[in-house]
Amino acid sequence: MTSTQQRAALQRQIWAIANDVRGSVDGWDFKQYVLGTLFYRFISENFTDYIEAGDDSINYAALGDDIITADIKDDAIKTKGYFIYPSQLFANIAASANTNESLNTDLAAIFTAIESSANGYDSETDIKGLFADFDTTSNRLGNTVKDKNSRLASVLKGVAGLDFGDFEGSDIDLFGDAYEFLISNYAANAGKSGGEFFSPQQVSKLIAQLAMHKQTSINKAYDLAVGSASLLLQVKKHSAAHTIEEGFFGQEINHTTYNLARMNMFLHNVNYNKFNIRLGNTLTDPHFLDDKPFDVIVSNPPYSVKWIGSDDPTLINDERFAPAGVLAPKSKADFAFVLHALSYLSGKGRAAIVCFPGIFYRGGAEKKIRQYLVDNNYVETVISLAPNLFYGTTIAVTILVLAKHKTDNTTQFIDASGEEFFKKETNNNVMSDDHIARIMAIFDSKENVDHVAVTVSNETIAENDYNLSVSSYVEAKDTREVIDITELNAELKTTVAKIDTLRTEIDAIVAEIEGEPA
Repeated sequence: MTSTQQRAALQRQIWAIANDVRGSVDGWDFKQYVLGTLFYRFISENFTDYIEAGDDSINYAALGDDIITADIKDDAIKTKGYFIYPSQLFANIAASANTNESLNTDLAAIFTAIESSANGYDSETDIKGLFADFDTTSNRLGNTVKDKNSRLASVLKGVAGLDFGDFEGSDIDLFGDAYEFLISNYAANAGKSGGEFFSPQQVSKLIAQLAMHKQTSINKAYDLAVGSASLLLQVKKHSAAHTIEEGFFGQEINHTTYNLARMNMFLHNVNYNKFNIRLGNTLTDPHFLDDKPFDVIVSNPPYSVKWIGSDDPTLINDERFAPAGVLAPKSKADFAFVLHALSYLSGKGRAAIVCFPGIFYRGGAEKKIRQYLVDNNYVETVISLAPNLFYGTTIAVTILVLAKHKTDNTTQFIDASGEEFFKKETNNNVMSDDHIARIMAIFDSKENVDHVAVTVSNETIAENDYNLSVSSYVEAKDTREVIDITELNAELKTTVAKIDTLRTEIDAIVAEIEGEPA
């Protein structure tokens, strides 16, 4: 089965599950149940593979719970970060789901047991609360226990029917594709914006490649607004097994999305000791101060959100913001995220950050921050993308690439908004691997390309009032029709002659009608 066929089959299956519970579960809440069930299935199968260790004579799901010794459990938790008894496995629960009259409470107990198994171990913070948004006893599933169980059984059976072999061996990003499909269908539901939490896979791939470009070894990767961890997982996907030495770090303010990020790490076989995702406000309660600097920083922070800014007088002395001498506006925190990323960036690394276009040309504090970035030669490249690439917004966003190791005082601008850098597909524009490769080739060469890319001196940017908009430096292609003046004059001459002839003929006809000599 090709990746396209797998993706289509996945979407059909999810839609079938949706039809089974339609009218009872809000679309946005339904997303949590599907993703939570996918995660439950994955960790069950992953744990089973660990216990069986390739020995065909062992069938862990068929064993009794009483065969598990304290030593077996202890070793498993130290290795995998959690423990699942045979009776708690997804396969066993799904098999009896239709007839289990206590399905909802059984699931709740299992999820609590899986999380509690890590208590007192190094993995405790990575496991705790993973199933918090999978509320099997919620009235959102129905008013009666029977209704709740019926809908939970539908979701369990539906996810059990996904047949793509093992998660890691699938040709598609099963969890990511499921999330993308659910986001695209439910992002507008109840006014919630999917784009706030999710970066489409192809855009994530471009951002990861920009940040990792020509780095043969990376100490660790970081996302300051990690969302569902799609960007960090693209970094993982595009790096060799041991390229990233100390793992993946991220912070997320939204509790539900924080749980999704940790689930996503496990789903992609990133062990608990190779990732550290923390909950909290990155701007006012930053984590990982003792873990910085990071060689790779990727992020798609929320656009133009409000923050406390100058209302907290201590922030101007914060080591992240003090060097710029000014705080980002309270109504637009974009540059606060940028300065945070810069502070966490290593001397040899890169940060690739998705930004709202307005921050590149507006005045006031934002101009002063741009001046700080340009005068200190931190801006490597500014790339404008096509509109309508993200769910939840049609904005043509811009990628800002920061680096501290530049040897020349220039900045590159790339206009990747033209039709050669995307294709139209249903309601959104999408980027292909070829589009990404084209952008990366231009980024690498730093050569000028007519109407696409130009590298200018930082002095030129200063003279242009520190404007960093791509359109201010890359000359747009003139798409107006080219007119041949000589040919036009010849056509006009012929037309005038025809008009004169016609006028003479009309005068003759009029004279004849009036009886006057022509």
